[in-house]
Amino acid sequence: MIKCVAIDDEPLALRQIETYIKRLPSLELVALCHNATQAEQVLSEKPVELIFVDINMPDKSGVDFVRDMENPPLVIFTTAYSQYAIEGFRLDAVDYLLKPFSFAEFERAVEKARSLVELFRLREAKDAKLGEAVPAQESKANDCISIKADYKVTLVRYTDIVFIESVGEYVRLHLVSGQKIMSLFRLKNMETALPSERFMRVHRSYIVNLEHVTGYARGQVSLDNGDSVPVSVNYRDSFRDYVESIHPTQMM
Repeated sequence: MIKCVAIDDEPLALRQIETYIKRLPSLELVALCHNATQAEQVLSEKPVELIFVDINMPDKSGVDFVRDMENPPLVIFTTAYSQYAIEGFRLDAVDYLLKPFSFAEFERAVEKARSLVELFRLREAKDAKLGEAVPAQESKANDCISIKADYKVTLVRYTDIVFIESVGEYVRLHLVSGQKIMSLFRLKNMETALPSERFMRVHRSYIVNLEHVTGYARGQVSLDNGDSVPVSVNYRDSFRDYVESIHPTQMM
């Protein structure tokens, strides 16, 4: 079963989602939340694989709620406003349900999520090392890392990696060329495989290539491809120490 949480400030809408969830044996309802604050508390205490979240809520929008999560579960947005669809999919939402939606629409969205969850579980169960990166000394060249992705091994140069992002059970490598490589792999293991003198963990969900760092301000690391990633409190001191040792004036 997929553990899930429903979040909506409208009692009738929340009740409808609850009814739909109970009709699907693949879902286990962990909690019903009336706002983002309540949901944040629940998610901090209980493991959840899927959330149904309304976008237009008074305390915090569903989009902001998901964006602020360091490692969000799968997301299905529910809303009465179609203009939020693009923003929702930018956050890698599984689906976007426009109110009022039918049970058939709800079931189709859940089926997408179920397929992803089963894929994650199956790959982990069959081969815990699937997608595992090989340390530099095991690569064909000492400046590369090999990544299993799309059922093949890709050799990626360290210098070509701008930053690495955690996406659920996967990691996404952002390359200088603009290409993005997805691999079933935990960010913690990726951090171990990469040379620490070149790469630094700056957030629960991000590792940056220090060679591509161009600036640091207001809790954000700027990178030379134009992207920026957040630095969380747990990693802020170590990153500041690095910045000050390399650029004591330019990057404060």
